[in-house]
Amino acid sequence: MTVISELRMRAHPASSSRPGWDASVNARLVLTFAATVLLLIGANLATPLYPLLQERLDLGPFAVTLAFSSYVLALMAGLVLYGHWSDHIGRRAAVVLAVLVGVAGVVVFGTASGLGGLILGRILQGAAVALCTGASSAALRELLPRHPEWAGRLTLLASSSGVAAGPVLGGLLGVLPHPTRTPFLLLAAALLVVLIPLWALKARPALSPAPGHGAVRALRPRRIGPVTDARTQFRRAASIGFLSFALFGFGLSLAPRYFSDLFGIGSLAGIGVLAALTLAASAAAQLLGRSHRNLLPWALVAMACGIALIAVSGSVRSLPLLVAASLLAGAGQGTAFRTAFNDVALAVEPERHAQVISSVYVVTYLGSALPVLGLGLVASIIGLPAAVAWFAAVIAAGCLAVAAGVTRDLRRSRR
Repeated sequence: MTVISELRMRAHPASSSRPGWDASVNARLVLTFAATVLLLIGANLATPLYPLLQERLDLGPFAVTLAFSSYVLALMAGLVLYGHWSDHIGRRAAVVLAVLVGVAGVVVFGTASGLGGLILGRILQGAAVALCTGASSAALRELLPRHPEWAGRLTLLASSSGVAAGPVLGGLLGVLPHPTRTPFLLLAAALLVVLIPLWALKARPALSPAPGHGAVRALRPRRIGPVTDARTQFRRAASIGFLSFALFGFGLSLAPRYFSDLFGIGSLAGIGVLAALTLAASAAAQLLGRSHRNLLPWALVAMACGIALIAVSGSVRSLPLLVAASLLAGAGQGTAFRTAFNDVALAVEPERHAQVISSVYVVTYLGSALPVLGLGLVASIIGLPAAVAWFAAVIAAGCLAVAAGVTRDLRRSRR
């Protein structure tokens, strides 16, 4: 079956005998994982380069958060509008389409000559990640039917490692000529390399194909929300995701300027590493840590303490404290979000997996938009250090409130 026929939801009568790459499960896992990671690297490659973009395009803090948030808002809209499409057109077709849009996004962003170009590039990147999010999560679960927890771990690891690697690679590639353009063109080339085997791959049938007149109806936007018996797990995962991505949104937008001004760091690679510390600790916790509901309140408390200490480290100008606080916040976030994410992933039926996971990510990514936009607006009024202090206090308080609610639920379940 060709990608075009999948997108049209029309099976070729001789699809089983058509030439193509009948890849192993491991190869399919690697391709799905690689596409997701590269798309998320592209979405966060600009993190250490924002100071350079600010100077070259004469942008203020609010303009930076506006460019960053346009990606998040496009991603959220995409999760609502077409996050469930892979259930009907197939996982392979959805990932291929996402990679194509992702290539366009990084090229537009990397060649932008003004704020409008940055926003358009970010919108295309958000659309690509939105389409890939539910498709890759569902594909990993289908490829590992006997290991659903590992499928959940790989989904979160692809997300967190891609987000963490983006700032580091952006800083390292920023030493090349044309630092606000070259990294994005190189990433576009890497995405095209992954696209070739994806296009040649023999697709597996979609779970819920709807050919003919039912196709348009099947692709219509779905309502946000889980099945009834997963409502508690959904709310918990969405709340933790919102707070988590508020922290990540700060790290990926205004943190590079904040770190550079406070600690006098001029190295793009150094700024990228500092911005990625929380994300890297989160990825490590998701891959290596334990997943147990009893750990959830403690993980949220650790995340709250880490966020508060990030603001304290800025006020006392202590780089070692900043490093320790970032690692603590990331480890707490990774443990908390993985536990909550696994709970909701295991509670829904396979045919609605992509839709429900997309719904979780709608609320999750909202945390990278509204709080970060508010932070940028407040920073333009009272200054970045004071705005970061208030931001950290609000997010830490939210983590403690969710921890209290989880503790209450755990006590009720033991009775």
